[in-house]
Amino acid sequence: MKRETTFLKVVVLLLALPVLALCIFILPDIAAFFVELNPEFSALRYPFLIGLYVTAFTFFFALYQTVRLLNAIDRNLVFSSVAVDPLKKIKYCALVIGGLYVLFMPLLYLMGEKDDAPGIILIGLIVLFGSAIVAVFAAVLQKLLQNAIDIKSENDLTV
Repeated sequence: MKRETTFLKVVVLLLALPVLALCIFILPDIAAFFVELNPEFSALRYPFLIGLYVTAFTFFFALYQTVRLLNAIDRNLVFSSVAVDPLKKIKYCALVIGGLYVLFMPLLYLMGEKDDAPGIILIGLIVLFGSAIVAVFAAVLQKLLQNAIDIKSENDLTV
């Protein structure tokens, strides 16, 4: 299992690098572009940018929880609360990201409407539905793992 979890940790790192580059180089330009398209909403530039950075921070926190889960798998602690806790936090991170994008959809709609680019709205919807899928998947895994832990503890007590 060590080889597979190491591979997954590398994949998590490769997921983090483009998002980090996006946060550093692209997000300030996106906020400036939003103000350029909608000068009447120039007061929303920094709340919009802060919301995008909160989304990125939440994403990085979820990736950190994924690494914690992979470390638990490496140590053979899958059927313990050490593995359930990261799944619960990943679920909450996905819900936070989805909630933030629900709040941002009107702003993304304004950007898409002014720039005549419906792809911006589509990207927002993809992030929204992707986070919903991750939240549901993490919740199902959390529930299954918790049930397996309960069954294991009952079997340990009866023997």
